[in-house]
Amino acid sequence: MSVVESWSRVMSLLRECAPADHADLPGPATEQMIAAAEERMGVSLPQDLRAWLLQNNLDLPEDEADDEVACCGYAGFPDEGSFFLGIRAMEKLYANHPLSGGGEWREEWIPFLSDQDGWTGRFIDAKDGRIGRWFVGEPTLTGEYASLAHYFDSVAEMLTRIGAGDHPTCSVVDGRLVWL
Repeated sequence: MSVVESWSRVMSLLRECAPADHADLPGPATEQMIAAAEERMGVSLPQDLRAWLLQNNLDLPEDEADDEVACCGYAGFPDEGSFFLGIRAMEKLYANHPLSGGGEWREEWIPFLSDQDGWTGRFIDAKDGRIGRWFVGEPTLTGEYASLAHYFDSVAEMLTRIGAGDHPTCSVVDGRLVWL
C-alpha cells in the first residue's frame, strides 16, 4: 500500500470514528510550500513525506501557533501526548532539534511527529525512508517501521480499535478522541 493509500485509510477511519477531530484538520500543502521548506532546511524531503504533506499540511494556523513551545499541532491525534507536524513545525524542529549538535541526531532525519517540547517523536530517514523514534535521554531507534505507509497502517489499526471501543486508553466523546 502506498503512503497516500495508507493516509487515506487513516483519514477515513478518523472521519468515521472522530468526525469533529477530522473536521479540524487543514487541507494539503503545495509544491511551492514544500520546495521553500526544503531550501531553507537544506535537505530534500523523501517522496513519501512529500506525498503525505500534499494530502494534509498539519500546521496550526499561524495565529494559533504558540511560539513558547518547540512544536505545535492538533492535540489528541494520533495520541494524547504527540501530534503530526506540518511543514512549519517540521522545519522549526529540524532546525532546533534537542539532540542536534551532539552527534546524536543526523541531518537526514526529518521529524514528522513530536510532543510539544521536541523531547520525543518520530522521524523519517531521508536516505532510505525508514521510520525511527527518538526520546531525549534514551537511545534513538532507527528502522522501527519500513516506511511512512507502514507507520500509517499502525495508526489505522489503532483507530480501528478505538472505533470498535476496543482501545485501553482512548474513546470517542462528541466526535473527538479522548485519551484517558
